[in-house]
Amino acid sequence: MFRFDEYKLRKFDFRMVILIIALCVVGYLVLNSAMVNDVDREQTLNKQLLGFCVGGAAMLFFALFDYHLLLKLGPLIYIGNLALLGAVLLFGVELKNATRWLDIGFIQIQPSEFSKIALIIFFASFFMMNRERISKPLVVGGSLLLFAVPAFLILEEPDLSTTLVTTVIFLAMLYVAKISYKWIIGAVAVAVPVAIGFLYIVMQEGQTLLEGYQLNRILSWLYPEQYASTGLTAQQEHSRLAIASGQLYGKGLNNASFESVKNGNFLSEENSDFIFAVVGEELGFIGSVCVIGLLALLVVECFRIGARAKDLGGRLISIGVGSLIAFQTFVNIGVASDLLPNTGLPLPFLSAGVSSLLSIFIGMGIVLNVGLQRSDRSDSDW
Repeated sequence: MFRFDEYKLRKFDFRMVILIIALCVVGYLVLNSAMVNDVDREQTLNKQLLGFCVGGAAMLFFALFDYHLLLKLGPLIYIGNLALLGAVLLFGVELKNATRWLDIGFIQIQPSEFSKIALIIFFASFFMMNRERISKPLVVGGSLLLFAVPAFLILEEPDLSTTLVTTVIFLAMLYVAKISYKWIIGAVAVAVPVAIGFLYIVMQEGQTLLEGYQLNRILSWLYPEQYASTGLTAQQEHSRLAIASGQLYGKGLNNASFESVKNGNFLSEENSDFIFAVVGEELGFIGSVCVIGLLALLVVECFRIGARAKDLGGRLISIGVGSLIAFQTFVNIGVASDLLPNTGLPLPFLSAGVSSLLSIFIGMGIVLNVGLQRSDRSDSDW
């Protein structure tokens, strides 16, 4: 379980830990500034501090916990994940037209956040066991079926954004597992017409593939002028305005400027989905680039560790976690800057939310353990 005698301090990735600490500090400062209401601020910051402390402890635990044991427990983790996702649909707490939370007494958890890490571990185990026949139809079909079950449960909450995240993670891991290019070319050939057909169907009246609010978000993004009077475009318009108003240096954290979009209560979900709008307004272009740079460096560290992992399982875990951070960062910032349709994904380490924090900390801890057991070969050997 803990292989202290085999771990070497020189292999511990302190760069990754420093990047995480820096992101947590920036996240706390921005979150403190984002909350206008004093009561809400205190409650949110206390929860976030709890998430940092518990998450940091979990990261240290999993950094020293042999990831090979997690790979062996992959099937049990998969079953446990399905049980939690099923429990959400049966006993979950509904909030904002979605049932995504489980009330366990003293706290509410969001199982779909932990599902991301659970699926990374399971498919790392599955692809490693089947690495010699990864391109066989039975293995490819089996992996698609095994992925479809939790993806369907997440989609039913409904949580389309998390379903997309898990899909991207799954595809990235499948690619790194070295599936044949024939499958990739075939998948693209099928996906393009299917995507076109999907878009055509959802644009028709009476369609049932998307929830009403999901369709409205897409349509209001595509045709903002037509939906301006409905208020559906307000979130992203105000977010874009806040980012632009920060200019080069920003207005400063906790500023009392009357010209602030945030201080005027024009931002919504400013502590979670639109936290980057606060970063842009108060830290400016330079601060925004620094935040993006820290997250980008964290992704690079994950990929570096994956490139030097001692086996395929470790490589897949690292690539899976790196893909998770990269995609969520891209989508969150894309939504805040109005480059993508409005969807609810947290910005790693900055957005409020204990479940998302714990999930990402656990993922980083497992990657750190992969690094502790990495090969001494250089990245170029791969």
